[in-house]
Amino acid sequence: MSNPFENRVSSLSGPATDILPVLPDDVTELQEVAIALYVETGGALSIVTARGNGRTVTVADRSILPVGVRQVHATGTTASGIHAMVIA
Repeated sequence: MSNPFENRVSSLSGPATDILPVLPDDVTELQEVAIALYVETGGALSIVTARGNGRTVTVADRSILPVGVRQVHATGTTASGIHAMVIA
């Protein structure tokens, strides 16, 4: 199978190369800093941004939040089906 990403340099302006399920946790950061989050069921997201700032935002069902995220807290998060878009 041909892989169109094989010779492409990863870029923040390009597509994510993988999507990882997120289990909100008040202690543990994500395995990789996400370039965006995809949320299946909307609600509140309590996050720590790539810059280290704590934020709580409300998103709708099937939303993409285009912000760098290093952690999704369990406390304060009511959204579910959260996935981290990453550049591997």
